[in-house]
Amino acid sequence: MTFPKTLGLLTLLLCNINTWADTLKINPNHPDDYVVVKGDTLWDISGKFLENPWQWPNLWSNNPQIKNPNLIYPGDKLYFSVVDGKPRLSFSKDNRLKPHIRELSTEQAIKIIPTDAISQFLTSPRVVTATELNTSPYVIEIAGEHLIAGTGDKVYVRSIKNPKSLGYTIYRKGQTYIDHDTKEILGYEALYIADTTIERSGDPATLLITKSDHEIRRGDRLMGSNTNALALNFFPHTPKETISANIISVLDGVSQIGQHDIVVLDKGLVNHLEVGHVLDIYHKGKVINDPFSGTLHDKVKLPDEIAGELLVFRSFERVSYALVIEANQAIHVFDRVKTP
Repeated sequence: MTFPKTLGLLTLLLCNINTWADTLKINPNHPDDYVVVKGDTLWDISGKFLENPWQWPNLWSNNPQIKNPNLIYPGDKLYFSVVDGKPRLSFSKDNRLKPHIRELSTEQAIKIIPTDAISQFLTSPRVVTATELNTSPYVIEIAGEHLIAGTGDKVYVRSIKNPKSLGYTIYRKGQTYIDHDTKEILGYEALYIADTTIERSGDPATLLITKSDHEIRRGDRLMGSNTNALALNFFPHTPKETISANIISVLDGVSQIGQHDIVVLDKGLVNHLEVGHVLDIYHKGKVINDPFSGTLHDKVKLPDEIAGELLVFRSFERVSYALVIEANQAIHVFDRVKTP
């Protein structure tokens, strides 16, 4: 899949400064200058100069000499300064030896966040309702009398009489997502199994398996393929509303949650949680016994502590996926996330 890597991405950031926090919080340990290296992201570089990395565009806006900056590439040098009481960040190309033209693909430009960490989650898995799972077409039989099917095999599927597209994706019901506070079912994980194309519509329809990550079984469900990955042209920002949610799961089989892991939140679009939102992660304080208070079995709840930050990159109706951007201590399922 491909992602927008042109000048428009950074321009979009600069054009939306009014939605960002007004007061810049400068990192007291910031360097005076920094040379961009391969693997850097705008978020990482921002953290070197700012306490709140999502305020990155404000540093550019305070520099009147930069009207429309180019994308930043490895080898570019960034300079931090304060002019008329306002912090600013500028950059220069390495043209000290002699004038020259540098031709670099925009694919080499640094990105806002590490897109490799989230790319597979932009199209799948999905979050679906019980109705969507129970009413979608399903594999009834595997051609050739195979017990299981894989890439290159054919399957027979119930009820695809009027296909909306030639491509369908096979899913399998995964874990149930439950609101940590209300215990209400929010949806079900639809695990990606395989991609298919229709050879013949009908009931049953015949589909060819073009790609598979797991073996296909009878009873697996099918949904229309989302061939276009979600664009990463959003910009990180804090929610306008006070949002409080919980981490209810971690994707990709990870048991220890750390930087660049993908977590599931029990809030979504209906809760005004949207793509690009930045939230603080709070590790819940322990409840301990107080043997010194004079009260029998007296217990004390220790305060919650900030454990990191996350960025929402995909929102469903009642559930969201988020990337852990920073982790300064252990993060666990059921830790709470809040508006910074």
